[in-house]
Amino acid sequence: MPLSPIDHGLWFVKVKFVYTGMAVTEWWRSKSWRYAFMVFFAVLLLHCVAILLFTSGFLLTRTELPHFSHCSEVSQSPCPPPHINHENVTCWTKPAVDRLVIIVLDALRHTFLSSLCFSLLMSNDHLRFWFSGLILLLQVHSSKVLNMLVCSSNLRCEKTKPWMDKLKVLHKLASDPESAARIFKAIADPPTTSLQRLKGLTTGGLPTFIDIGNSFGAPAIVEDNLIHQLVENGKRIVMMGDDTWTQLFPTHFNKSYPYPSFNVKDLDTVDNGCISHLIPTLYDDDWDVLIAHFLGVDHAGHIFGVDSDQMIAKLEQYNDQLEKVVEVLQKQSGKDGLHENTLLVVMGDHGQTVNGDHGGGSPEEVETSLFAMSLKKPPLPIPSEFDTSSCKLDLDGRNVCVSSIQQLDFSATMSALIGIPFPYGSIGRVNPMLYGLVGGTWNVESHDMSIQQHWMHNYAKVLCVNSWQVKRYIDVYTASSVIGFSIDDLKHVQDMYDQALNCSDLFLHDVASLKNQIHLYSNFLASVAELARTKFTEFNLGMMGIGFGILLMSIFGHLLVIVRVDGMYKDVFAPNGTSGVSFGLIVSCVVVAARACSFLSNSYILEEGKMTSFLLATLGILSLRYSVMRKKMIPEAASFVTLITILRFTIEVGLSKHEFQSLRYIADVAPLLPLIILAYLLHKTMACKSCNRLLKLVITGSIFSYILVALHWMSGSNIFDGNFIPRVVYVVGIVQLLALAVYRLLESSSKWGERRMVKGVAMVSAWSPTLMILSGKQGPWIALALVLGGWMILRLKDLQQQDDDKKAGTIGLLASPVTQWSLFASSLFFATGHWCAFDGLRYAAAFVGFDEFTIIPQAILLTIETYGFSHILPTFGLPFLVAWSNEPKQTNHSLAKLFQVYLIYGLIMAFTTAFTVLCVIIQRRHLMVWGLFAPKFVFDIVGLILTDVLICISSLFYFV
Repeated sequence: MPLSPIDHGLWFVKVKFVYTGMAVTEWWRSKSWRYAFMVFFAVLLLHCVAILLFTSGFLLTRTELPHFSHCSEVSQSPCPPPHINHENVTCWTKPAVDRLVIIVLDALRHTFLSSLCFSLLMSNDHLRFWFSGLILLLQVHSSKVLNMLVCSSNLRCEKTKPWMDKLKVLHKLASDPESAARIFKAIADPPTTSLQRLKGLTTGGLPTFIDIGNSFGAPAIVEDNLIHQLVENGKRIVMMGDDTWTQLFPTHFNKSYPYPSFNVKDLDTVDNGCISHLIPTLYDDDWDVLIAHFLGVDHAGHIFGVDSDQMIAKLEQYNDQLEKVVEVLQKQSGKDGLHENTLLVVMGDHGQTVNGDHGGGSPEEVETSLFAMSLKKPPLPIPSEFDTSSCKLDLDGRNVCVSSIQQLDFSATMSALIGIPFPYGSIGRVNPMLYGLVGGTWNVESHDMSIQQHWMHNYAKVLCVNSWQVKRYIDVYTASSVIGFSIDDLKHVQDMYDQALNCSDLFLHDVASLKNQIHLYSNFLASVAELARTKFTEFNLGMMGIGFGILLMSIFGHLLVIVRVDGMYKDVFAPNGTSGVSFGLIVSCVVVAARACSFLSNSYILEEGKMTSFLLATLGILSLRYSVMRKKMIPEAASFVTLITILRFTIEVGLSKHEFQSLRYIADVAPLLPLIILAYLLHKTMACKSCNRLLKLVITGSIFSYILVALHWMSGSNIFDGNFIPRVVYVVGIVQLLALAVYRLLESSSKWGERRMVKGVAMVSAWSPTLMILSGKQGPWIALALVLGGWMILRLKDLQQQDDDKKAGTIGLLASPVTQWSLFASSLFFATGHWCAFDGLRYAAAFVGFDEFTIIPQAILLTIETYGFSHILPTFGLPFLVAWSNEPKQTNHSLAKLFQVYLIYGLIMAFTTAFTVLCVIIQRRHLMVWGLFAPKFVFDIVGLILTDVLICISSLFYFV
């Protein structure tokens, strides 16, 4: 019977579909390695395009305006007539100081300068009064008795550390009632990298997250800033110390003594340079502003941590140097002296964690100190409404008052004190406590005003100019930027500014009017600063949406390829035609989805290491239950759970490693044990029949490198130059990788599974010595944990497959072990002390084998140390999951299993990264976006791209 045209069409479509499927299948069977590489490379390209588009829309900076403030512009303001200085030049504010000495102690924790013995936590006012009276009584007789009573009572006594309150000279000056000195707790805006903080301090603005990328090569600041205004208004500046200043301000200094700042192993070069020039410069009269930037505390924190002898030594060195500085200034502070009207400022640019890291937004990182002392005294009394001080007794029984200041306010406050225009983009407020500290330098203009009224009158005039400048900037910024502020936000700002102006009458001197004016101007400035923190960064939602869409498409395509390969070999892995869904697949999907969804919460991101360990332990306990029920491989399952427990504890140690000194000492004295075990395992591998001469040569090179690493640690770099052994290890590793590339071209056939195992061992061993020497003495322990954990996952996989292989395809067969492998790799990332924040980077690793900073080698070493145990070794070790088999030779379905392993592993990485991207879309206006969500985003996208690249390399190396 002849077919109808419709039947002809259906028949043609069916034949075409079958033919296409057969063609793809045959092409895979004939050129499987090329097909695998092309799939992985296509995934890599899609991920790169998606991330590039998304990042271009997400990591946008605020619009930097090309405008600069000028003295003459103040006549446009609604404020009182401007001040005429001694050169008959009109400018914004009345100068309060003639000279500034700014000493920056990089990474100065607030507790280095001010730590209090106790705080009163009593809710009953009568009890508080009674205790206060008792304290005063005891203080007269004995401060020691006071401390004993306080710390033994219900009052909370802070735990003291050797590094607390080490800058005693500043603490002593601040507690002296005859001294015009004060300590401030300075709050920085995250991220807390040095470049961003210096930019924020000098511009008075909020540098955005993208500026972190310039931290290793700072470009000159092009927008208006404090240094530019000083130079434009005839102030002479001398700089010494961190060379970041000369990169930011290349033509602004009359004299400069810069020193390289990137070698974190060097604790002394920058500091010694500052010390050699600082005291002699104080005797010179050819400068108006002196900037000295010390770096030793920052570097000591990165290398040794806060709780270390090196840190204490640096703080004591600083204290001695500051004593000399204060002595010189005080000797020349008399009438007509060189420093009669000088302001000394000692400050940190940011804080640091107990581990010595910074970059994030935790209280330890954003809280630093600022000490200010006027050489003229006493300061003007500040009305209690504007006094933010918190006064408590220190360990010696002295009353110490600590005020607070936002680093955002530094530029405006310094500009007001020295009498120059505020930077055009500054949104800070002139701090009342710091402004009043040097108020004694002015003469009271009217006999009708009290000293307190005189201070409020001057401060109200300054805030008027301050508010006018900020309002002008906000208006111009909104008109110039792509997005700017919303209409409602602008209306709210305008209303607050109008209210302040309407109530302003600076020619009235009564206290109530002045307080009201100051209050209204302060509220306006505080509201603008808060608005800027939440709305300054611009986002291109269109680009972000396109990038996220392409990422989702790549995941969908990735999943289709997995299903297609599974269908191609359904007859081999599921001969009865049953469903490919297994219990292991369901559990794996739930675990991966739970981990991905947790990235939508800032709390889970902060505790990601613990959460990942918990999910891995869940799978480990299921495996243990599985083995107990079948009475097989119980030791392996129990050992795996034990290893996960150890890693979970190690994550705690890694996050606060300086609190566990005893454990660190144990790890320091016994790194040879895991090295010996690993070397022995490599030696046993060389006995394999598939290990030819070239592979034996590669593995022997790894054993040789292990010996060099042990020699480097045991000798303390005293036998050779400290850089010699690390460089030899690097060279040996490069030669090993080149040898493996040659082996890939000359590879001969042998037993398939055994050959893959030996190739995997050779590849992993070639990377391991470099990774160990970069990771320090914990490296061999983590490497041994990786080997043991991988072997246990491999063994437990065989147990599960015995039950599931008759009903599941490759997806159901491999999903559970690959998921365990992925979670195990992620746990190693956190167990080594890393976390997804820039203070989790170990910058010291970039200088292992190098003293000078060069961007490319240092970036490579830092990447290897950061992602080595969590991405590089696990990705190259994936063939172990399928290579141990009884197949006598390579077959199409054996390659399909290896292909599926890499596809599933890559899919898990892409899926979790997609939720990180979704998180930053949702949380883009969150207060913690730049301190938490954005760093997590950067770490995950770098890890995804690195994994894709490693999978492409693996497909070229393992697929034959």
